[in-house]
Amino acid sequence: MPTPARTPLAYKLVSAVKARANAVGSTVGDTKDLLGRSGGMKFGQGIIATVIALSLGFLCLLGVLAFHFPQYLTTPELRHEYSVDVLRQTLLFALLVAGGLSLANLILGNRRTLNTVAFAFVFLAVALGGSRVPVGDFPDHTPYIGLDWFILDLLGSTLLFVVIEKLFPLYKEQVVFRTEWQTDLKHFAINHFLVGLILLTVNFLIHHVFGWLVRSDFQQAVQHIWFVPQLLLCILVADLAQYWTHRAYHEVPYFWRYHAVHHSAKTMDWLAGSRQHMLELVVTRILVLAPLFVLGFSESVVNAYIIIVGFQAVFNHANVHLPWGPLKYVIVTPDFHHWHHASDDEAIDRNYAAHYAFLDHLFGTAVKVPASKPFPEKYGVVGDYMPDGFLNQQMFPFRAKPVPPAAEQGEGPLR
Repeated sequence: MPTPARTPLAYKLVSAVKARANAVGSTVGDTKDLLGRSGGMKFGQGIIATVIALSLGFLCLLGVLAFHFPQYLTTPELRHEYSVDVLRQTLLFALLVAGGLSLANLILGNRRTLNTVAFAFVFLAVALGGSRVPVGDFPDHTPYIGLDWFILDLLGSTLLFVVIEKLFPLYKEQVVFRTEWQTDLKHFAINHFLVGLILLTVNFLIHHVFGWLVRSDFQQAVQHIWFVPQLLLCILVADLAQYWTHRAYHEVPYFWRYHAVHHSAKTMDWLAGSRQHMLELVVTRILVLAPLFVLGFSESVVNAYIIIVGFQAVFNHANVHLPWGPLKYVIVTPDFHHWHHASDDEAIDRNYAAHYAFLDHLFGTAVKVPASKPFPEKYGVVGDYMPDGFLNQQMFPFRAKPVPPAAEQGEGPLR
């Protein structure tokens, strides 16, 4: 049978559907291209404003969802510390910035498809209630993911550490969106989303494995120490546990398979420290926090320690160089930790401490920095054998070939 002739209306409908499909495909393609791209951004091209609008718009949408479902999307330990009014004002400001930038770019004709996506995020966030979503009573003991922790930490880290890196760079030509930033952002996000499961696992194992070591009279004596020396002692105990755990990751071939994920970053910046195998993350937290639990440091001291370790963990990976003077022999600085991540010969299996640099000098594992080469020349694992991608890196320890013992290699575990 002959195909019925299409009416003008049918042609218009087909053309409209095709046009919509092409527009959606173009938008998805441009967004995917942006997220897959690395390299520098220049002022005057609209790309910086577009990235800010797109990022803020997406985070605003996530923030509105967190307001709608706080029992499932927010971290219980943080809920009691929030000022809801401040959060609402912050969300409103972010919506205005994202909406204003995306709308301005659309009017100016800058990267229309990407800014359409950014404006759509803002529109959807506002349609879902924006900064005025009511928050009523909700149960506290529910399974959750740390969406709020992800949003706040990403915003805070970006605003603080990117600025510091631009003001005091070690490598001046290094760009914000360097190679493999997408992989490290996935590590950052997933580690934050799973914070509830990680904390639950860590706390359960600490209490059940190390609970028998607790002595209340000894803990009370520790808690009566003045805050500052107790904090310094807490950091020392944690760093000693971290030092020997960290050293084992390097010197025991099987453990290195997991730690190699962290060392595979070939560029050092504030985001690089997020690259970590999930099992290493859990094991390290258990082995570092267990002595603090057994010794019974006060809650305020442990909270202060957590803030310090959180800052140092990001700062010491950052692309930052400052004149530290004699302090570089006492505390761990970005310069010190960069040498730990270097794949230069003199840096292999050195600089294990996370807080007190003098531990490496005490145990003979500090890098002897050559006068002719004050900074590392290259980073990553020797041989560059680590695959890219979050899932590939999580599976690497189970697929990797056995690493020969140090005695057979003559130079320690494969780096």
